[in-house]
Amino acid sequence: MLGNISEASTSFVLLGVVEMEKFKFLYSAIALFVYITTMFICYLIILVVWTEESLHEPMYIFICNLVFNGMFGSSTFLPKLTFDLLSGSTTISFSGCLVQSFFLHSFAAIEVFTFTIMAHDRYLAVGEPLRYPALMTNTRAMKFIIINWVSAFLVVFVPVTMTAYLPLCGRHLNNVFCENMSLIKLACGDALVNNIFGAVEAFLIDISCLLMIVYCYIRTFIICLKISKEACQKAISTLVTHLAAFSTFMIASFFILLRYRLNSGSVSLAAHVLITVIGLMTPITANPVIYGIRTEALKIKIVRKFQKMTHRDF
Repeated sequence: MLGNISEASTSFVLLGVVEMEKFKFLYSAIALFVYITTMFICYLIILVVWTEESLHEPMYIFICNLVFNGMFGSSTFLPKLTFDLLSGSTTISFSGCLVQSFFLHSFAAIEVFTFTIMAHDRYLAVGEPLRYPALMTNTRAMKFIIINWVSAFLVVFVPVTMTAYLPLCGRHLNNVFCENMSLIKLACGDALVNNIFGAVEAFLIDISCLLMIVYCYIRTFIICLKISKEACQKAISTLVTHLAAFSTFMIASFFILLRYRLNSGSVSLAAHVLITVIGLMTPITANPVIYGIRTEALKIKIVRKFQKMTHRDF
């Protein structure tokens, strides 16, 4: 057992990468294409909001934070996955595993917190239109974002640190990347404390954020029924955009959580890999597309910026 612990603490085998080796060039090409495309679209959105003064508003600042988090999330595993597939590497060090786990869970926490802030922002914009400029300034929006990131790092740091001190008796992970639950499943002894702490923390955060989001959207919708038709249509269009992005994230999260409930013997490794990769990639790729297409003012500016960039090249 001591030998296993020592070996596990040195490196882990990513069985998901092993599973993908048969078509590694195809998968690496897809991963690289998705990563470059996502980074470019997100960069374009951030550039447009940064350079266009008409978009210097809290809503667009929050959209920037969301797509920047997508860049952060995709960078935590897609470059390594591409490199692993092309180089034939199927392992990751223990420290590297913990770091990747920390960043991936931080991405998810930031995503949840950002959707909560955006729901509150839209509630204020529709419910308090006259007071909104004072209630939600750009400076206040930036403070919310800073608190968002710091809070996400703090809530993720504790469970990942607890996992770092677990004695592990195994080195095979049923995934293409590291995340906390996969590591806990390799624990030699009883990991009840880790499981309870992680479950309670996730439940409290997810439920509180979900209740806040649902409350804000219901209240906003009720207010929309009482305002002018034109203002109502504009508000509803924005709500639908936020709901589409949030629903995509929640559905993807559900499938990832479902994976932990599946018996590893009853579901193939390929299915486990498919569930986690699609579950993680869906919100990362969907957010910039949803906001780039559905947010009219942003879409117009993006098209113009892209046309300027292409004409400059030619």
